[in-house]
Amino acid sequence: MNLRIAGTVNDSIVDGEGIRFTIFTQGCPHHCPGCHNPQTHDFSGGTIVDTDELLKKIKENILLDGVTFSGGEPFCQAEVLAVLGKQIHSLGLNIVTYTGYTFEQLYNGKESHPEWKALLEETDILIDGRFEESLKSYECLFRGSTNQRYLDAKKSLNKGYAVEACFIEVKA
Repeated sequence: MNLRIAGTVNDSIVDGEGIRFTIFTQGCPHHCPGCHNPQTHDFSGGTIVDTDELLKKIKENILLDGVTFSGGEPFCQAEVLAVLGKQIHSLGLNIVTYTGYTFEQLYNGKESHPEWKALLEETDILIDGRFEESLKSYECLFRGSTNQRYLDAKKSLNKGYAVEACFIEVKA
């Protein structure tokens, strides 16, 4: 399957807990002022890659704890990412998905956008909400502004409301 991306990072430590392979999707409808990745907004920008090539790169890095879908807006390519997510989970890796939508918007839209539900089902941690420049903080782990939440996607989907996730304690 094809995915339009802005790029990848092979060993990120800032896009979720542990060592992560981060995929920056291309295209975003939110255009948040102060966005960290404004080059990802254009839906016709970036490059098209085959998800099999991404999966091959992921398999080559034996140090990975998981994969992060960032953006752009991953839910604009949710169908492809859900399929890729299933393959990533089969490798024993977890998935963090960043989105400018809130969990409530995704949950309430899952009937008209079944691909959103499919991606939520393959997401372990959902970091939701638009970046708010006035709430920017370097104190909140893995988030750019304090309004963004660190959610357990599976529990949230099961319960029908946002459920905060716990951070894993990293041993020194």
